[in-house]
Amino acid sequence: MEKNKLDGFISRYTLGGSIESVMVKSTDTNISVRMISEDKTLLGEVKVNESTFPNGEFGIYTTSQLKSLLSVLDSNVDITEGKGSIVFSDKGTEVNYMLAAPSVIPPVPDLKQLPEFNIEIPLNDDFVSKFVKSKGALSDADTFTFMSKGGKSKIVLNYSNINTNRISMNVDAVCEGDVEGISFSSEYLKGILLANKGAGTSSLKISTDGLAKLHFVDGDYESEYFLVEMK
Repeated sequence: MEKNKLDGFISRYTLGGSIESVMVKSTDTNISVRMISEDKTLLGEVKVNESTFPNGEFGIYTTSQLKSLLSVLDSNVDITEGKGSIVFSDKGTEVNYMLAAPSVIPPVPDLKQLPEFNIEIPLNDDFVSKFVKSKGALSDADTFTFMSKGGKSKIVLNYSNINTNRISMNVDAVCEGDVEGISFSSEYLKGILLANKGAGTSSLKISTDGLAKLHFVDGDYESEYFLVEMK
C-alpha cells in the first residue's frame, strides 16, 4: 500500500489530532472508520478504496503514536496482521503496532433519523481559504455561527450577544427563510476543511434543528462528518 494513501486516510479522521481512538474496518475493497469526538459534537465516517489491507476490525487507541511509527517507513508498505497487532514493513524496516480491545474504543451511535437540511453553503477554494485564515486570526473563537436575513447570509466567527472581536464572512447560501443564528465548532470545521482540501466534490448543509453535514469525495476517498449545534 502507498504510505501517502494511508496518511491521507488517517488525516481525514484524526482532523489534526482531534480524534485518537477508532475501530478500523477493512474488507476486500475498502478501509473505513467511524469516529466521535470526546465532547460528542463531531461524528463522522471516512472510507478509502484499498484492497491490500488485511480484512477485519482493528482497534487503534492512539493514532498519533501510529503516525509516528509509520514515519520511519518508505513510500510503499506491506501490511499484515500480527498477534494482537498490525505489522507495517518496507524493504528493510518492520513496525509492529499493538491493537486495542474494542471495549476501550468510544462507540459511535448511528444517525438513523436525520433532520431536513434546509441550508446549503458552497465549499469553494475561496471559502476554505478565508475560513482557515479567519480561524487562525481568531484562534480562541470556539464557534462559527450561520445567520441569514432578507436573503443575505453570513458566517460569523466568535459571535456573541455582547460586543466581541469577530470576523463576518458573506456566503452565497441557499437558505429557506431567515435564521437568527446557529453555531457549531469552528475548530472541527477548520480541521475538516484542511483534511479534505482540494476534494473534487464537497458540500456543507445545515439543519436549523441543530445539525450540520459535510460530505467530500476525492478520488479513492469519501468522507462524511456531522457537527452538533453548540448552544
